[in-house]
Amino acid sequence: MRIAVTGGCGFIGSHVVDHLIAAGHEVLAVDTTDKYLNPDAEHARIDVLDLPALTSALTGCEVVYHLAAMADVEQVSADPVGAVRTNIDGTEAVLEAARRGGLSRTVLASTVWVYGAAIADGQLDGEEQELDEHVPIELEHSGHLYVTTKLAAEMLVHSYRELYEQHFTILRFGIPYGPRMRDELVVARFVQAALAGRPITIAGDGRQSRNFVYVEDLADAHVRALSPAAEDRTFALQGSTAVSVRDIADTVDRLFGPISIEHIDGRKADYTGRRISSAQAKRLLGWSPRTNFADGVRRYADWYRATAGTPTAG
Repeated sequence: MRIAVTGGCGFIGSHVVDHLIAAGHEVLAVDTTDKYLNPDAEHARIDVLDLPALTSALTGCEVVYHLAAMADVEQVSADPVGAVRTNIDGTEAVLEAARRGGLSRTVLASTVWVYGAAIADGQLDGEEQELDEHVPIELEHSGHLYVTTKLAAEMLVHSYRELYEQHFTILRFGIPYGPRMRDELVVARFVQAALAGRPITIAGDGRQSRNFVYVEDLADAHVRALSPAAEDRTFALQGSTAVSVRDIADTVDRLFGPISIEHIDGRKADYTGRRISSAQAKRLLGWSPRTNFADGVRRYADWYRATAGTPTAG
């Protein structure tokens, strides 16, 4: 199958390209950079907002994975106009190019941050019940502009299904980590600080938690999402265990310490974490995360040392 991947040279997209090629597919990486370009992939240096060029590039493809986005929440806050153009207008352009090219499906990269606006039914045994892909979303509680852009992108996907019968799959990522991740991401920051002997900085009290998902596990889910069972469905793809920011620091300390910790004020409209079920992905795609958090952190550190020339610490 010939498949296009927007953002195919970025952190997650490059791993998706790697896994699709390993599965025997012909892959076109659509990206403005070639930073992590797989040598066995074709490359189209195109901005997804360039609809004519994108439409031409997608000719002959059967499926497009749309991962090109402004994903750094701090960058989104600093450049709201750019974020809306990239994340919403960019999704519209991909959907329209797919429609014009007669592609069979668009796979959209979304985020579990959208569950921050979910309406929970209540608590079970003192804990919030797990939220699944069918939980209602309350738009007035969308919070961070990043969440708004992702919800808008999901709504566009559904509208194209209703109006033009364009099939889709939406993948709501847990918090990804692993080789090639941006330096700004919390796991990367903590590991790099520890390896350099610098203090680790925690925003807030460190109790905020995330279900981190290792990027290779996430890429595996993308390949599985080609299954007919994934057509016109949404999947939450999370790690199996909640990890607090303090837990990350403790893991890094065990692996690369000793470290020192400094606390700063918390981030506005931060995602505090919700209990989210990935049962549908396991039931329909046979997918579940396999990588232990500490093992994933160690693999990232190994990659970082190899690519940045960082000496072994500890």
